[in-house]
Amino acid sequence: MASGLATISSNAIERRFVDLRAVSRKAFVPYVTAGHPDRSRSVALLQGLEAAGADIVEVGVPFSDPLADGAVIQASSQTALDQGIRFDQVLEIISEAKLSIPVVLFSYLNPLLRGGDDALKRAAEAGAHGVLVTDLPLGADPQLETWFAESPLDFIRLVAPTTPSDRMRQIAQTGSGFVYLISRLGVTGEQASLSAELPTTAARLRAATSLPLCIGFGIATPDQARAAAALGDGVVVGSAIVRAAAESVESAVALAVALRRGIDGA
Repeated sequence: MASGLATISSNAIERRFVDLRAVSRKAFVPYVTAGHPDRSRSVALLQGLEAAGADIVEVGVPFSDPLADGAVIQASSQTALDQGIRFDQVLEIISEAKLSIPVVLFSYLNPLLRGGDDALKRAAEAGAHGVLVTDLPLGADPQLETWFAESPLDFIRLVAPTTPSDRMRQIAQTGSGFVYLISRLGVTGEQASLSAELPTTAARLRAATSLPLCIGFGIATPDQARAAAALGDGVVVGSAIVRAAAESVESAVALAVALRRGIDGA
């Protein structure tokens, strides 16, 4: 098991949370699928989200079998793939956006492996600061975990609501940047309300690690974002942003502004 591995990172994500704590703010972390709705609007969307107050942005690498994602993100991924967006094009989009906020590469394992041994190094050179892998559980492949942990990118780990506290601690020890707490079981997608168990789960994870805690999955409205922000250090919003982006960049940015206000009201 890859436990307590040393990491090499730019520390941009760590600095962002330090700066937020200094002014008693919580992080707004929108997710977008690279290349959706098309390449040029994907770049404009990233820039618009930064202008709307995003603190960190997750950039999804399109994948043909996104089993952890609901219909909205699945559709956005297929749209990007149909336009020829692959790992290298994702890096080009990040580079073209020239963001001044940290970027987390959000991916399934296969596209990263197909990117080659230098994939994570090239991602850092393109402007990414972290990487989150949806399908690499703790201990599943120690060699791969070492590859991620020793890369120039922060290794963002996922924790599920059903994860025992001891395993939460072990997962967090292998990561850096922040820990992503999945707010509920199931796939990504907008929900009418947050899980009633979320406060208890967030408290267990808080006791297991000193890393910042970001909460995602199912958060879609300013009120939900406000409630999640009260429990963690940041809020991740994906499907709602992606759905709005399918309408227009302007719609997605307007939603981001509303979510930012909701989080700041926490």
